[in-house]
Amino acid sequence: MTEKIILASSSPFRKAMLLNAGVDVEAVPADVDERTIEAPLQGSGVSPEDVALILAEAKATEVSERRPGALVLGCDQTLSLGDELFHKPADMEGARRHLLALSGKTHQLNSAAVLARDGQVLWRHVGIASMTMRKLDPAFIGRHLARVGAKALASVGAYQVEGEGIQLFEKIEGDHFTIVGLPLLPLLAELRALGAIDG
Repeated sequence: MTEKIILASSSPFRKAMLLNAGVDVEAVPADVDERTIEAPLQGSGVSPEDVALILAEAKATEVSERRPGALVLGCDQTLSLGDELFHKPADMEGARRHLLALSGKTHQLNSAAVLARDGQVLWRHVGIASMTMRKLDPAFIGRHLARVGAKALASVGAYQVEGEGIQLFEKIEGDHFTIVGLPLLPLLAELRALGAIDG
């Protein structure tokens, strides 16, 4: 007996990953203000991985309280360069600044997943990918952003590795699913353990 999973997100990428894996999923975006939750964490020594977990848990529990009995998946991804946390760029100038800052350096993507039911957390996990960007010429960054357009604003790093963004990198360590925003293999293992999917 499989169970419909409620995805506390409007991310088309996460929903597609779950559907492609054969998981019965319904998207119900969480009503949380991420920046308000994150504000007291800044400067507190909380790791970027824990920030992702805290945000994913807030989304999972908020939706699970609105959907009694449902198994709810909350997700969040942070991008960290050392101690600095990056957020989705607001505009193309912000995307340009992101790529200039990440150029020639290794940053970390922290993809958190939390399962909750009736406001109670059942499981939490953070997948980590290490992303080494090649040294980018500022003029190339401008041409790249002109080609990809608004897609650059859809992700925290101003790139999509599943598209032209792959050209920005010289080395990637970590699985594709974590990079796109969901540690899918550990999640599927837990869903099987909970009896929510066939296994």
